Parts: sequence; C-alpha cells; structure tokens
Amino acid sequence: MHQGEGFFPHHEVHVGKDLGGRTVVVDERDVARYEAGTGGPAARLQLDGARVAPALLYHSEVYRSLSWYLPNVFGNLHARQEWELFSPLIVGETVRTRSTVVERYSKRNREYVVNEVLITDVDGRWLQRSRTHQSFLAEEGRGEIVVDRDREKRADRQFAIGDGPGEEIAPLARTITHAMCEAFSGPEKNYHTDQEMARALGFPDIVVQGMLSVCFVAELMAHAFGIGWHLAGKLDVRLVNVVWPNDTLTTRGKVREEMAEGSGRRALLDVWCEKSDGTKTVVGTATALR
Repeated sequence: MHQGEGFFPHHEVHVGKDLGGRTVVVDERDVARYEAGTGGPAARLQLDGARVAPALLYHSEVYRSLSWYLPNVFGNLHARQEWELFSPLIVGETVRTRSTVVERYSKRNREYVVNEVLITDVDGRWLQRSRTHQSFLAEEGRGEIVVDRDREKRADRQFAIGDGPGEEIAPLARTITHAMCEAFSGPEKNYHTDQEMARALGFPDIVVQGMLSVCFVAELMAHAFGIGWHLAGKLDVRLVNVVWPNDTLTTRGKVREEMAEGSGRRALLDVWCEKSDGTKTVVGTATALR
C-alpha cells in the first residue's frame, strides 16, 4: 500500500504512518497475565452468558512496535491516554488490531507523538479505540537524571482534583511490586522492569509503566459501573508524576455530573491515582452508562 514514499523522508514518524496490527483470540491466559500485572482480580462480568475480559486487556498493543518512537528515547514518558469503549472483549472470540500515527505536536521542551489503536471484531465492528500520547525530549541528553524522585514534590507537580460535592465510588488500592512490573511489562528487560536500563534512559529507578495506572482507572470503573463501562466507557487522563516500585497507589473517582443518554444515564467522573502521601500520578475524567 502506498505510504507517501517520496514525500516523507525514509523512516520519518509522520501522521498517517501505518504500524500494522494482528489477529488474536481473546484468551484466558491473557486475562491471567493481566491480573498478575495489575495485582488483583479483574471485575468478573458476563454478557449474554459469555465471559467479559478486562476492557484494557490489550493495554500495551500500542507498544508491540516502537517504530513510531522518535530517535531520542532518552527520558521519554507516557504523557496522556485516551480510551473509548464500544463493545466488550469476549473471552474466546477473535479480534483484530491496527495501529496508526494520528498526531504530532510540540509543547515546552518536548515533542509528542500520538498513536491510535483500533480493535475490531472479525467483521470490522469497532470494539474500542485508544490514543497514546508519548513525549520525547526535544534535545539530546545523556548521563543525567531527567526525572528524579524529588520532582513530584515541586509546586508545579501538585494537582487539585476531586474537590467539591459528588458521589465517591469505592476506591481501588494496590502496592506496586517488581513481580507486577515483570508480569505487566516483561518478560524482556526494559526500563519498566530493569533498574540498570532505567538509569541508562535518565531515571533513578524502574519506571512503572504508565499504562498500569490507566488500567487501575479502568478497573475502578468496571467495578463501579459493570457492563455500562464496557459498552460505552470513555477515559481521558494525563500521567503527571512517575510511579516507582513499592509505591502504593489508590485510584479514586467522584461523580461530577450525570446526564440523560438515550434510555440510560451517563455519569461523568473526575478520576485520579494518588500515592500514600497524596501525590497525584494520574488525573483526568472517565464516563460510563448506568
């Protein structure tokens, strides 16, 4: 298929760059690995007698190929995550994935690439769509710490969310272990599983994969809204502080608004993850039907 050869330089990461995909059967072994990576059982749900898999089971499909990364990977970070759900992933059914670069932009001293992953059934019906915003330092850096453990204490890394009235949903608390990092981001060594590789990329310790916190938000919503999350859920979160091994994260949500949608009602929530000392690591919104 024509990919704009002659217009874009060879290997340039450009909007419209197709990154391929795969056909895969939703498998109980994938569910087991997801639960090992997230440190607890996923919400147990069924639809028409069929087992519903965790909504973000293929959370790292976007990272199966890194050909959308910019050349300077030193200090790169997962900055923002969007997700839209249209129909559940059903254990035993076959799905197809496709990944495409859909946006590039710059902000402050970083460049951002946005990769959209579309998951469909075998007939092409949309099941879900996600957009991952990955940030890269605009200038080369080596031999220095880009993000240290003290950064999150700065005033500009403090984020207010969840204030004011609203229905609080039951929180989800998990302590991040190295075993969870291995299950979620392994088995190969990378800066999410190996301290030496993390230091080579400008971090003092293993950087817990940002998608793990996003999965915590998804689990929070699944436990609170059940099938109403899997059928019509949406989230849009920013990853604002790094999570390190042994951090305990509590994921919280507060209903900010509720509105009619067809025969049901859609709840709009503020959602966030916070460490034991109150440091926010993820902030944003999520919605579901009920």
